[in-house]
Amino acid sequence: MNPADIPNIEAMLQLWMLGMIRPGAAFIAAPVFGATSVPVQLRLVIALAVGVPAVAASGMALPPEGIVSVPGLLFVIGEVVIGLSIGFVLQMGLAAALIAGEAISNAMGLGFASMVDPLSGASSSAVGQFLSMLATALFLAADGHLLLIDIIVDSYSALPPGGAFPSFEAIGGLLQFGSLMFAAGLTIAMPVGFVLILVQIIMGVIGRSAPALNLFAVGIPATLLAGIVLLGIATPAMAEATARILSDALDAARMMAGL
Repeated sequence: MNPADIPNIEAMLQLWMLGMIRPGAAFIAAPVFGATSVPVQLRLVIALAVGVPAVAASGMALPPEGIVSVPGLLFVIGEVVIGLSIGFVLQMGLAAALIAGEAISNAMGLGFASMVDPLSGASSSAVGQFLSMLATALFLAADGHLLLIDIIVDSYSALPPGGAFPSFEAIGGLLQFGSLMFAAGLTIAMPVGFVLILVQIIMGVIGRSAPALNLFAVGIPATLLAGIVLLGIATPAMAEATARILSDALDAARMMAGL
């Protein structure tokens, strides 16, 4: 065999490495893939499996000056920014459920009852954990993880590697979606939070009419009982609102990918 016919293994490995940057950055910030319980080796394997076909389809080429150069550095920065923005906007969608859980926990008096979130490794309230797991289940049930991979692959055609940076419209949409995340969290918490506020108002009126009544002995159990019952009743409505914000997060991810 003629040595000239042997492909340049080093250049091919460099292309694969560059192709892994965008999906790898997206998986770091995205829900489920970015969980602390997911091994780094598994993320690398999935990033390689996604990046290699995308590189072959997009016809990506190495910078003429090489990777260790100013154009190569800009190449890597552009890939990292695109990947992180795609994954981060999906993470914001799941954060709305966590915000709703924090609001409900404070209204129920369970703000002190916290536990470690298996996805992020941070401490959050018990109700926030419940809604976060609900949002994750809805995300997986709607094939959100597969849609994320599809968005990443399609982004190579919309934003070819080498000069891929989010547009001003996409950055403005990301900021607008960030404000929508807080509004969506309050919307998810509204069915339970509003009734809990009414319960607290009623307990305040009872406390004014019967000053000898110990509100700490009566009010806290009543609020907890009302919160648990309301969570069971309002879970379908909260699940529907959560699924809606996750759909909006996928649309925002497509916008960040230039689709």
